[in-house]
Formats: sequence, structure tokens, C-alpha cells
Amino acid sequence: MERRSLAFMVLMVVAIGGGMWEVRMGGAELSAAECKEERSLAVNACKPVVYGKLPSPECCQRVRVTHLECVCPVITPKLAALIDLNRAIRLIEGCGRKVPRHYKCGSITTP
Repeated sequence: MERRSLAFMVLMVVAIGGGMWEVRMGGAELSAAECKEERSLAVNACKPVVYGKLPSPECCQRVRVTHLECVCPVITPKLAALIDLNRAIRLIEGCGRKVPRHYKCGSITTP
């Protein structure tokens, strides 16, 4: 189930990716440990979504601050296969974010 949480969180991050990518490009890169911590915090905040709950304000906030360069490299084809893309997009938009079209993040490309 943790993989499904990570997969959902990845899609939520992709939904706001453009703006976050621009912010990180100008700053220092995050360490592997910092990225691991960001992923862990996001997975824990968004875990209830895997069990059919709507994203909490904490989950949506975590998505807003998680950096793409920490998430996209871990999206393998196996992890991407766990994602119901249409459901994830509906939930992302429920957080007030638009999902960019044709955006590639690891093995995921949004429609």
C-alpha cells in the first residue's frame, strides 16, 4: 500500500510541477537524505487517499512543497502501473491544482 501512496503523491506533485520546478532551478539541490524525507512525509500525509479518502489539507500542502527532483526519479514502470490516472487527476484538481497535459515524470506521462 505504501507504493500506492507514493504513486498518488507523485501524481499530485506532477499536477503542480511546473511552478515548483522553476523554484528549485534557482536554488541549491537537495541531498538524497532530504529527498527521502520529503517522500516519506508526503506518503504519510497522503496515505488515507489509498483507502478511498479525499486528500486532506495536510496532504495537499505536502504536495505543494514536495520537489519534483525528489519524486520523478523513483517512478518506475512498476510503480506507475499502480496509478489510476483518472482518479488521481480528479483528486488533484480537488486540491485546486490543474494537471499539465503531456507532462513526463519518471514513467508517468499525464494525458
